[in-house]
Amino acid sequence: MQLRSVILAVLGCEFSSLAFVPHFGQRSTFRASRFHMAASQDELKKQVGYKAVDDYVKSGMVVGLGTGSTAAFAVERLGNKLKDGLLKDIIAIPTSIRTKEQAESLGIPLTTLDSHPNIDVAIDGADTVDKSTLALVKGGGGALLREKIVEVQAKEFIVIVDESKLADGIGPHFDLPVEIIQFCHEHIRREVENLPSLKGCSAVLRMNGKEPYVTDNSNYIVDLKFSVPIADPIQAGKELLEVVGVVEHGLFLGMTTACIIAGSEGISVMTP
Repeated sequence: MQLRSVILAVLGCEFSSLAFVPHFGQRSTFRASRFHMAASQDELKKQVGYKAVDDYVKSGMVVGLGTGSTAAFAVERLGNKLKDGLLKDIIAIPTSIRTKEQAESLGIPLTTLDSHPNIDVAIDGADTVDKSTLALVKGGGGALLREKIVEVQAKEFIVIVDESKLADGIGPHFDLPVEIIQFCHEHIRREVENLPSLKGCSAVLRMNGKEPYVTDNSNYIVDLKFSVPIADPIQAGKELLEVVGVVEHGLFLGMTTACIIAGSEGISVMTP
């Protein structure tokens, strides 16, 4: 109680007790009532990243490590818990070069799908989460191919986001990335743009300054821009993969085990 009083005095704000508030249906909320200091976006990302590791990672697991600013907090938490002895016998599979480098700096043992094809849990962020289906758009950071290869192999795929990533449908909220080969990339871009299920979209080659953005796999990315939600994401995904030269798309459909969301009312968890 003394520590609580000191914190209240320093912050000049008041808290009431923390409460876990269940909702009927598929969402539950861990709420800090009357928390007057709005958390920054990075603080929200840290909350969900840490919670995912605390709730879903156990000693002895093979863990898929996502890529991006939110996933980086989960990697950080995993490394810290290994260092402190709170987790043991963990081996992880990174989904990008930058995640690999972060994990190595934290002393997290790494492997690949070649030797460990069965993943217990994968944790990653998302650019869009469809509130009604938990379908995802991923690939804003350019790692969609490696992310999907790893995360589709996971027994549990835990998505971590702040509430700004929630949307009604897929398309207008965040551009849909599609990874393509470099050869004849303009032709491939046109083919993608003219797909029936993506009618009305604008396919734009992602740039890095004056040069095309290049993925860890030495491919390009085209970002699909929409003014209305994609009517049939499943069909869109099928049509995209039928285009010769398309490597993978950023639609992650039917993969989410749970989505942990940090927002103004606390942390909530959505399940399919």
